[in-house]
Amino acid sequence: MELLNSLLFLLNEMSPYVLLGFLIAGLMHAFISQRTFARHLSGRGLGSVAKAAAIGIPLPLCSCGVLPAAIAMHRNGASKAASTSFLISTPQTGVDSIAATWSLLGPAFALLRPLAALATAVLGGVAVGRSEKESAAGIRTAEADDRTTGPQGFFDKLLAALRYGFVDLVGSIGGWLVAGLIIAALITVYVPADFFSALGDRPLLSMIAVLVIAVPMYVCATGSIPIALSLVLKGLSPGTAFVLLMAGPAANFASFTLISREMGRKAAVIYLASIILGAVAFGLAIDYLLPAGWFAMGPARIACGHAHGFSLLPSLCSALLVALLCAAYVGRRKGRPAKTSPAAATYTIRGMNCAHCRAAVAAGIASVEGVARVDIDLATGKATVEGEHDAEAVVAAVRKAGFDVVA
Repeated sequence: MELLNSLLFLLNEMSPYVLLGFLIAGLMHAFISQRTFARHLSGRGLGSVAKAAAIGIPLPLCSCGVLPAAIAMHRNGASKAASTSFLISTPQTGVDSIAATWSLLGPAFALLRPLAALATAVLGGVAVGRSEKESAAGIRTAEADDRTTGPQGFFDKLLAALRYGFVDLVGSIGGWLVAGLIIAALITVYVPADFFSALGDRPLLSMIAVLVIAVPMYVCATGSIPIALSLVLKGLSPGTAFVLLMAGPAANFASFTLISREMGRKAAVIYLASIILGAVAFGLAIDYLLPAGWFAMGPARIACGHAHGFSLLPSLCSALLVALLCAAYVGRRKGRPAKTSPAAATYTIRGMNCAHCRAAVAAGIASVEGVARVDIDLATGKATVEGEHDAEAVVAAVRKAGFDVVA
């Protein structure tokens, strides 16, 4: 019962803000052309890098979902510097995670997340710009390709926004959000209060320990919030929790591998170093330079996991969010490939972690001549392709989408 109470508390605290974030994200997706972004990011200077970072901050894309978008931007004219800046800032935060951070961790954490994302992205992008010698001839512009292919009318765009925000986006990060909530509730209930006391007085050591865990693993920006809260309540410093909030969503091994292949090992190393150094720098600033009262957990947060009442609006929002998550799960199960014909070919694709990834890969494979049907199982990474097609063309299409095919 205590575990259930803790889980419901976290869900009620987050759900109104998460739903609002989904709505805003859908409106941004439907009413702002992605190619408009790429047109402004062909330069390598501070202006284009800062612009790319600012564009990425409100977008609710995870570290895997941002890869196809950033690679498409790069191939449509954005420089390596701007693309790297976008890759760093986007997964660290978004309109949904900022709102959810405010609800669970307070305004100081919520305001520092986008500030940290902006600072680390600009520094990383500028570093890549100085290290790379990109010729002007090698940078294409997206002006000629800027065609509108999405819904045209206002109501069509509004429907597309609702579908993206409450269907596609829920399917993309829903599983990681649930995982984060469950991990947080387990930590809150079962980890002894003095478990982290040995590391609580050594913030730098605790930050390194968190980095060792957070960098290789995958967690979305919203899913990391309840985990950070539960760790603070168990004795870790606010700065250490902030390191988790920055490094967990921003990097994983799949991202590093794909960035290395697309933009070079040097850009990938700078990308990873910027995230790590930025996370530690902001974490230390929180613990040693900023007022401790800004990051104090109030009574409502400290009561997490204990008996309490639930108000009507958060409970309704929680019920709606649970319904959306269940619908996304059912839709994902139905989307698994059916029995294939003997002529079908199967490809194992590496780097897919969400619905954004699956959609990008499916669209790329479907564009190959001769492909009649594409079924992708996100859980296994298997893509089943039917029709007389060129296998090398399929591999090329997957790599063009920003992913890799395992031999």
